[in-house]
Amino acid sequence: MRLNADFTRRVVIRPDDSPWQASPSPGVTRRLLDRVGDEAARATSLVRYAPGSVFPEHAHPDGEEILVLDGVFSDHRGDHGPGTYLRNPDGSRHAPRSEGGCTLFVKLRQFQQGDDEAVRIDTLSGEWRPGLVPGLRVMPLHSFGTQHTALVDWAPGTVFQPHTHWGGEEILVLSGQFEDEHGVYPAGSWLRSPHLSRHAPHAPQGARILVKTGHLDEDFLKRWAA
Repeated sequence: MRLNADFTRRVVIRPDDSPWQASPSPGVTRRLLDRVGDEAARATSLVRYAPGSVFPEHAHPDGEEILVLDGVFSDHRGDHGPGTYLRNPDGSRHAPRSEGGCTLFVKLRQFQQGDDEAVRIDTLSGEWRPGLVPGLRVMPLHSFGTQHTALVDWAPGTVFQPHTHWGGEEILVLSGQFEDEHGVYPAGSWLRSPHLSRHAPHAPQGARILVKTGHLDEDFLKRWAA
């Protein structure tokens, strides 16, 4: 499968644009955002566990990155509540489950070579830092090489200057409404902008977003162009 697999193109998926689909595990459904491969794929997805669902034990070649959006997600490392950010490096294994149900944002097989740090951050108690413009707060989550992942909180009325994204940018709108000159993106929207894309974002109503930058550079494009 190749879904939104031309990484030189801008992609926007709003909450009602794609359906939930069954996974191989009963009670676990997915909204596919981008994908290269079949069941073993380089993939970005929203994943929903119904109460009591269990996914069979499996390994994570090239890593797994998770943000728990709601509910409690569990594995051998413990229970991970809403707002938990997880990184499971290349070679890690787990048998995930959810007693009460949960929704996750998941990225598979997207770690850079040498990025082998296991990460667990409770963003509900994490430290916010001042952003580059008034009204902006940032919570860094992970950096390695050219890649940077963070939560960014926009107070109502915040405007950011026009800028270019070396290595591209990926955004999941967690709450509020994010906007730029290309459109309006309510909570649940996912945006992927390519290497050297440019925009002037703002949030008239306020927003909180998960942002990843620097991961769609020229080396990445050479690897996944075929």
